[in-house]
Amino acid sequence: MEKLAINGGTPLRRIPFPSRNPYGQEEIHELTEAINSQNLFALSGNKVVGFEKRFAEKYNSQFAAACSSGTAALHLSIAALDLDPGSEIITCPVTDFGTIAGLIFQGCIPIFADWKADTYNVDPDDIERKITDKTKAIIVVQLFGNPCDMDRIVAIAKKHHLPLIEDCCQAYFTYYKDKLVGTFGDIGCFSMQQSKHLCSGEGGICITNNEKYAMRMCLFRDKGWENRGKWGPRAYSFLGLNYRMNELTGAVCLAQLKKSEFAAKKRHELGMLLNDQIKDVPGINPAPVGPHGYHSFWAYAFKVFGYDAELFSKALSAEGVPSSYGYTGKPIYLCTEALTKKKTFGTSGYPFNSQYYDKMIEYKEGLCPVAEKELTRIVTVGIHEYWSNRDVLDSAAAIRKVGAGLERQ
Repeated sequence: MEKLAINGGTPLRRIPFPSRNPYGQEEIHELTEAINSQNLFALSGNKVVGFEKRFAEKYNSQFAAACSSGTAALHLSIAALDLDPGSEIITCPVTDFGTIAGLIFQGCIPIFADWKADTYNVDPDDIERKITDKTKAIIVVQLFGNPCDMDRIVAIAKKHHLPLIEDCCQAYFTYYKDKLVGTFGDIGCFSMQQSKHLCSGEGGICITNNEKYAMRMCLFRDKGWENRGKWGPRAYSFLGLNYRMNELTGAVCLAQLKKSEFAAKKRHELGMLLNDQIKDVPGINPAPVGPHGYHSFWAYAFKVFGYDAELFSKALSAEGVPSSYGYTGKPIYLCTEALTKKKTFGTSGYPFNSQYYDKMIEYKEGLCPVAEKELTRIVTVGIHEYWSNRDVLDSAAAIRKVGAGLERQ
């Protein structure tokens, strides 16, 4: 048996993997036009407006609202619903805090539905179990670029008359039954943070076919300034923030939009090749792909059985295939003191400890046992569209080598 690199053996892969270099002359051209216009303010420019128009067309949506980040996009989507403080919103346990932050700022209470085993996605049955008379919306997260069971989730939302928001920050041009995720719910939210399929460093966008939601999102990102550009005293119609995108970001996004569909397609091909290469390795579950899903592999996440997953990740990295253990490490409700200790606004604990919410809620271990357990078995590899098939085959060989060389428990 070949000696593992972590134990002093020769690494299987001794050359670096390709860097991701998403920017080029297309972005420079768009940025140069923006600079030469001498105006970088989106509300009087054409780059952000152009990006919104083209993004909406790509997703066959009537409206799009660009903003400053994916976190801002999720906040816009909650603000669009105009919910009362103390409203419960059911969401997913494994995600970035950006999914949750705007919800709390709007005075709402996150309720976490567990994963369905072996999917890394929310369990529709647990969503329905968590619905109460205080439930006012559902947010699903298309984690890693792998679609949730949207048939069941849409049916549940309609049955209970609940708005449905899709967090697609990791799921550009990702399909469920030949329909793009982000278009199943009332609002789809996307991020342009540097690691995403469509990247501009930071940025976000929401899509919807609901005109009321679209108008409220556009106003909310501009401080609620309803009569901007009109004669007379300013009128701010409701509490909003400055989440506007600028023309430089819009320029990069315009160029990136032409590339992101290819990026998602290429990642899908590479991820499915890696799945095929390791499907028969004992103690390994390849990245799950739903029966009706098209995975766009923002990250490649596989699960190990009978191994210490953290040690497996370290051994794989030693073989020259960079990897990480556990993704977020713990579900989001155990990662942030805004939830575990209710450290929100001063010492108030708002909205959890307030006149608007009369329940005692605790965010603690055991809340979503499936997600908590499966996170301890996950190893992630950062494939991207600049990889070749050879890079995938080397990664698969390294996974097989580590699987054969590590002692199973």
